[in-house]
Amino acid sequence: MPCQAINIDARGLRCPLPALRLARAVRENGPGTYSLAADDPAATLDIPALCAERGWHLTAAGEGVFHVTVPLSPNSPSA
Repeated sequence: MPCQAINIDARGLRCPLPALRLARAVRENGPGTYSLAADDPAATLDIPALCAERGWHLTAAGEGVFHVTVPLSPNSPSA
């Protein structure tokens, strides 16, 4: 089954809203791949910190886009 990212647009929102939008999406959709668009400069610190705290994998980040993989188990290694 192909993995399609769940897209979250948090552009124009300031800290902590981009991180909260990502956390809500994960809570609502569960494990999978997420793509977060966020132009708040604080997101470059907030999103990696959130991922590390929750056991999620930040697979790519740059130019205001963060790609996150949420594993089935928060501490399982990425596939």
